[in-house]
Order: sequence, then structure tokens, then C-alpha cells
Amino acid sequence: MRIDIQASGFELTDGLREHTERRLQFALSWAAHDVRKVIVRLSDINGPRGGNDKRCHIQLPMQHKQDIVIKDTESDLYVAIDRAVDRAERAVARRLERQREHPHGSFKYTSLVSGIPDQI
Repeated sequence: MRIDIQASGFELTDGLREHTERRLQFALSWAAHDVRKVIVRLSDINGPRGGNDKRCHIQLPMQHKQDIVIKDTESDLYVAIDRAVDRAERAVARRLERQREHPHGSFKYTSLVSGIPDQI
């Protein structure tokens, strides 16, 4: 899984990069076959003014499907990263479970008129 991390409004430290990569690897390694790339954008919205302004934006491009996008904003960037990664893990699990339950094109129904199964 390739992880692309960029920061806006502050310098991306080695500790912050390692924390983000470690959390993503732990949360998504089980889905490495389906999630091959993760794009993370970290930003400080208000700059030095403070407040709940540290944003973590995670984008998970899914092959042949719409991307999964997660955003979280907190006063502590590490908390924003942790929450966003947790939500990303749940979103990937939901998406893959739905895909396994209802594979595209394999839905069959029985015609009410003839009682013969038809392919949609």
C-alpha cells in the first residue's frame, strides 16, 4: 500500500509522518489487495489562532469504484488523524462487504408472469 502524506500550513515532522503511516498500515493492512494507495492531506486551517482547526483529509482511491473520502477536524492533529483513520477503516470494510454481498451484475429475479429466473 502506497501512502502519500502532505502537510499545508506547517512542517510535516518525521514523528507525524511515522504516526500517520503506522496508524494507516495497522488499520488497512487487511485490505491491502483492494486499497493500494492512500492520499493524506494534513492542514492547519486557522494557522496560529488556535481552535479546532487541524484537519486530516484521507482519500482512498478504489479500483472501478468511487473514492472513499474521510475528513476530520480537531484541535489536536494526532486525534484528527486517529479518528479519520478509524473512520476510513470502517468505510473500507463496509464498502468491501457490500461488494461481496451484491456483486455487480449477478442479481437475479424471478419473473412474476412466467416464474422463470431472469438475468437483469
